[in-house]
Amino acid sequence: MPDQRRDSDHRPSPDALLAAARREETGVGKLKIFVGAAPGVGKTYEMLLQARTRRQDGYDIVVGVVETHGRKETEALLEGLETIPRRQIEYKGKWLEEMDLDAIIVRKPQIVLVDELAHTNAAGSRHPKRYLDVEELLNNGIDVYSTVNIQHIESLNDVIAQITGVRVRETIPDSIFDRADAVKLVDVTPDDLIQRLKEGKVYVPKQAERALKHFFSPTNLTALRELALRRTAERVDDQLFDQMQQHAIQGPWAAGERVLVCVSEDPRAAGLVRYAKRLAERLHASWTALYIESRRSLQLTEVERDRIADTLRLAEALGGDAVTIPGGDRRIADDIVRYAQENNVTQIIIGKSSRSRWFEIVHGSVVHDLARRSGNISVHVIAGEDIASETIPAKDVRPAQTITSFDLRAYVVAFIASGVALSIGKLIQPWFGIENVDLVFLTAVVGVAVRYGLWPSLFASVVCSLFYNFFFMPPTYTFTIADPTNVGAFVFFILMASIVSNVAARVRTQAVAAMSRARTTESLYTFSRKLAGVGTLDDVLWATAYQTALMLRVRVVLLLPQNGSIAVKAGYPPEDTLDDADIAAAKWAWENNRTAGRGSDTLPGAKRLFLPMRTGRGAIGVVGIDSDKPGPMLTTDERRLLDALIDQGALAIERVYLVEDMDRAKRTIEADRLRSALLTSISHDLKTPLAAVIGSAGTLRDLSGKLGEAEKADLLTTIIDESERLNRFIANLLDMTKLESGAVVPNSARHDLGEIVGSALQRASKILSGLRVELDLAPDMPMIEVDAVLFEQVLFNLLDNAAKYADPGTTVRVQSWCDSQSIYLQILDEGPGIAPADLEQIFDKFYRAQKGDHVRAGTGLGLAISRGFVEAMKGTITAANRTDRSGAIFTIRLPIPAPQQISSAA
Repeated sequence: MPDQRRDSDHRPSPDALLAAARREETGVGKLKIFVGAAPGVGKTYEMLLQARTRRQDGYDIVVGVVETHGRKETEALLEGLETIPRRQIEYKGKWLEEMDLDAIIVRKPQIVLVDELAHTNAAGSRHPKRYLDVEELLNNGIDVYSTVNIQHIESLNDVIAQITGVRVRETIPDSIFDRADAVKLVDVTPDDLIQRLKEGKVYVPKQAERALKHFFSPTNLTALRELALRRTAERVDDQLFDQMQQHAIQGPWAAGERVLVCVSEDPRAAGLVRYAKRLAERLHASWTALYIESRRSLQLTEVERDRIADTLRLAEALGGDAVTIPGGDRRIADDIVRYAQENNVTQIIIGKSSRSRWFEIVHGSVVHDLARRSGNISVHVIAGEDIASETIPAKDVRPAQTITSFDLRAYVVAFIASGVALSIGKLIQPWFGIENVDLVFLTAVVGVAVRYGLWPSLFASVVCSLFYNFFFMPPTYTFTIADPTNVGAFVFFILMASIVSNVAARVRTQAVAAMSRARTTESLYTFSRKLAGVGTLDDVLWATAYQTALMLRVRVVLLLPQNGSIAVKAGYPPEDTLDDADIAAAKWAWENNRTAGRGSDTLPGAKRLFLPMRTGRGAIGVVGIDSDKPGPMLTTDERRLLDALIDQGALAIERVYLVEDMDRAKRTIEADRLRSALLTSISHDLKTPLAAVIGSAGTLRDLSGKLGEAEKADLLTTIIDESERLNRFIANLLDMTKLESGAVVPNSARHDLGEIVGSALQRASKILSGLRVELDLAPDMPMIEVDAVLFEQVLFNLLDNAAKYADPGTTVRVQSWCDSQSIYLQILDEGPGIAPADLEQIFDKFYRAQKGDHVRAGTGLGLAISRGFVEAMKGTITAANRTDRSGAIFTIRLPIPAPQQISSAA
């Protein structure tokens, strides 16, 4: 039996098992990182050694990118390993080599070697950073071996800059390092690394000499080595903790330090928390403040419960975790030890008891039990006198007293229940005897305790005892007990009645408290869901005001900053104005980030109590509450509930602000992008034809007498062609303006598709003069319902686009067909086609696909306008690449008009 209970108590963590199962199901590759303190410690060398070992074991391994830096020992290890050729990328007149990500994915080896994880890819690569390439390889199920220096980890960037005086620009997020399935530390002593540097095994001689004077000093290398050791140890400790949770291994395994401080209602608990903070800093360890909610917690006063809440909040403010767990049937020390073992805690801090020896004999000592049961966990018992002076500052708001009124009805009911028990006892006595009558009285006592609590049940116990003595114990109808044996029975009856009433009352108290907590938790959960579903500031403010008023039964007003001050933004019930005292208190609370107003130490004459709404970035508003009852409005429990409501509301308000900031930033970025694209178009695409027009006109003016008729005709043709080109650019800009303003309303009517196609081809005859045009329209095509002018412009833009990218002498094909629901029109060219990444972007404003080594002339608006016009006519337009040869295909789909509409039109 003990073994079974132990196995059931210590099960694997469901979260850890779920995380492991998700990793297995997704088929994500595994990442192994070789980390070092500085360049030259041998990370790449060690990676290649392990790769060769794996290759001998039968693994399929390829080299994605490995930088040898001319080191012969490293180059020797590359021999025999398959290397994926790198991709050539032109950048500022130079050709750069980068890892060919697509080739590796197509090759799909078991393991790929990717050196220098923090490397920045050349412009034009799919990902700006190499670690993003690695993430894509992992997502494709390929294991990756990679290398990184400790100075490239983002969270250590500032520390590295302080140590070395060098700001590292290429970094990787900590999440990449933390997701590694294995971390291999490659370590050499500073003296050995400096010797390698002098021997030319790290840099060439001139670079080595500069490095020795700056980065590679013994002090810097020692500090970097310590950072590498500590960061690797933290990662390994996290892996150990995950393994312990997955396999239900009982801790602690002292691979890394974890500190646990036990919190109680004692005023000295704040000092314990501060001591835990100092100890954790010395050990460079994480720490947690733990409070066990036991049955005794229900008997604490409001002040004591408030003290516990403030102590846990202090722990969070000092950087620790605050945890509250319910206590079981076992001793508190057992709950503490169990939590410590499950979370791999190595140090427990608890305060020295100030209770009397008699109290410890009767109730037990948590300190002594913890010392006996802690096993190999170190226990720090802190003397009370050392921390007595360390207390939480006094509250700035006086709490309202919780008044428990005397309920006469409960005692009347208790007396009636005792009378009913007496009647039942008299009825059953002839058949069951006096021995079973006491059970009837005990039932009455339990019923009163469950319904009304301790004191009415104790009153019922006394009344039942008197009834039992007077009516059932001989001599009856007198309080005298003649038989000495009945004295013991009577005493035990009183004792059992008192115990039963006490236990039942305690269970009732626990149930009432649990129900109250459940209702509060449910209300807070509902409030958080409501806040998560609203998107505007007014909705957030209204939800916060309403929920606060509903749960605390107070009047609420919310104030937010406006024009350097604060103003009322919401209230429940709606409030019109605040008097001068309230305005002064609200401004003081906002400016000082502290509570002010009624019941506080600052401006207590105000009608309302004002509390600041805080987030991690400071105060963002003020909450004012008011009620009709005199004196302080909130008990300590209600104040804690109000704090929770305010915190949730403040976070929701900040979320709305952040969304608005992001939208503004996006609009600003989009406006800047469009402005830049427009300026580029005006400065190049509009200026070029204008320059040709001005040049040709100037030549005609200055050299008219010296030019022949043919030359004059050529110049005039240039002026006309470039003017038409300029007119098309300006027309596109005007059309896009109409589209964005919603001014385009198609004047749809029935038209023959062939007529519109013919008109568009005739209009585009000049720009198509160097190409062959094939027309293949299906016979008996139904009429299309479009705006003829807009649809002709769409076809002209598509033909113009084909003329830009198709080579001279190639064919542009226009074909159409239909099915039962739609009419299709395609324009096919024989150009280089569209890059897969550009297939959807080419319909964006000012976007022009890169073809070869330059961008074709144009504003990048033609296709965007075409899509806008087609969609306005209830059609669609898509782009694709030809499969029979190179070239692009643009497909327009239009719905076939309903037959009844055709007949009525006819």
